[in-house]
Amino acid sequence: MRDLEIYRTRLQARKAELDERLHKIEDRLDDTPDPDVEERAVEREDDEMLEGLGNAGKQELQKIENALSRMENGTYGVCISCGEDISEARLDIVAYATKCKHCM
Repeated sequence: MRDLEIYRTRLQARKAELDERLHKIEDRLDDTPDPDVEERAVEREDDEMLEGLGNAGKQELQKIENALSRMENGTYGVCISCGEDISEARLDIVAYATKCKHCM
């Protein structure tokens, strides 16, 4: 496997990006609601979309944290189902992948 630092750097960069995005979402959700009833309805729809994006971001962030932990304990790049190595091509696409292409 290629140097883990390449994947670690990628994961940490994506983690920083997600942290920033999640803080922006939280700030937007904390905004004071508009007093106009119709505008509040539109804001609520926007808030629901932002909450969905925030939840997806939190899930990806957890996957990144798990991958970084696997790096620390020496199991990064090993399929959790069959124990075979996950291909570098797969890790290049999904750096936090937990399964090889055969076990997906």
